[in-house]
Amino acid sequence: MSNQAVLKFISENQNVLAVNLADILKDLNSNMTNVKLTEHMYETISNEYIHILMNESGDGNEKSIDTIYQFSSKAVQLGVPLKLLSSGLSAFWKHLYYEMNKDVPEDQQCYDLIWEIDKFIEPINSEILNQYAISWEKTVALQKVALQELSAPLIPVFENITVMPLVGTIDTERAKKIMENLLSGVVKHRSEVVLIDITGVPVVDTMVAHHIMQASEAVRLVGAKCLLVGIRPEIAQTIVNLGIDLTQVITKNTLQKGIQTALEMTDRKIVSLEE
Repeated sequence: MSNQAVLKFISENQNVLAVNLADILKDLNSNMTNVKLTEHMYETISNEYIHILMNESGDGNEKSIDTIYQFSSKAVQLGVPLKLLSSGLSAFWKHLYYEMNKDVPEDQQCYDLIWEIDKFIEPINSEILNQYAISWEKTVALQKVALQELSAPLIPVFENITVMPLVGTIDTERAKKIMENLLSGVVKHRSEVVLIDITGVPVVDTMVAHHIMQASEAVRLVGAKCLLVGIRPEIAQTIVNLGIDLTQVITKNTLQKGIQTALEMTDRKIVSLEE
């Protein structure tokens, strides 16, 4: 028995084996995860995996690794859990052994086949899981960058007036991004007044207040004024208890009041038109 015999069997039964693998994945998924995968997703993963086995040369060349990476990346994009993929591929080679031996009398079965199948499939499966991890890390890194870009936007609301709404916790890394976006946005939009809205910031401690003061000072140095809005009663109490000095920053409890103040600072106001 050799790799060629295993490969020949897979090639001759590729469609049936793809269906078998899809069924294995479905059965495993129903027992181990709550992830919803469509019939098309199961078919895609199964057919492409069989295609990899049929075209595996065994020399680990760049083309082969790239094909495996594309397969693993697709699995990540489709939302196939790593545990499901790993368990499914492991169960498949056992199923392959059964299929190759099912018509052979028990006393004539070739147990060396277990070794041959494992030697053929295990390196492929190992590389698939390795490339899955690489693809997952890249996806998470890209999502993190995208989230950082969206987590501190500077939005023009009126001519020369911009708002930066902040949501979630603020750590040192995010504070750095806020500062970058703030300064570049002030110059880009020619802002005279910037409103930093902390309505969505759950906790304002000494570190957060320090970052806000730094942002306010940086805005002043580039020729604009800063307003801090969205100060809820519990946040105000925390600021007082911590002894944080915000006397150098104009504060308002709502964004609406902040915009009204910003308009006054730029010699404008909102008026109602009589019908």
